[in-house]
Amino acid sequence: MALLVALFIVVPIVEIWAIIEIGSLIGVWPTVALLIADAVLGSLLLRHQGRGAWRRFNQALSERRFPGREVADGLLIAIGGTLLLTPGFVTDIFGAILLIPPSRAIVRRLMRGYVTRRFLIVGMPGRSSAPSPSRREYDYEATAEEVDADDPQLPGDR
Repeated sequence: MALLVALFIVVPIVEIWAIIEIGSLIGVWPTVALLIADAVLGSLLLRHQGRGAWRRFNQALSERRFPGREVADGLLIAIGGTLLLTPGFVTDIFGAILLIPPSRAIVRRLMRGYVTRRFLIVGMPGRSSAPSPSRREYDYEATAEEVDADDPQLPGDR
């Protein structure tokens, strides 16, 4: 709850304060030009980094490996791009941190540490090659047959 209060109340107030302070230092029109240039450069950086993340994601899939790092990068790039397109200087700083690859790697490592402490990751129990009597065998090869709708029993249950 406190995080939502910070996001929706404190951040806009800090953004307005920063824009007013910078505007009083360099003037109104240079501040507006800086905000527009920041959004344009941010969108170009977002497009460049997004394409790279998409390419690495597809490469991971073609190599038949789990694309966890690539998905995390894509998420951080999307958040960073959103922050850069949001008008304001404070959000632009955080957006740039998420879009620049070396700093994004640090954030990704911190995020992984948080997730591994926060969530319990459970694997599936090992499978034996022999079917157990209590386990059903599933039709992975799609060799199923249609059964008569009037017959109350399935063919394997007889």
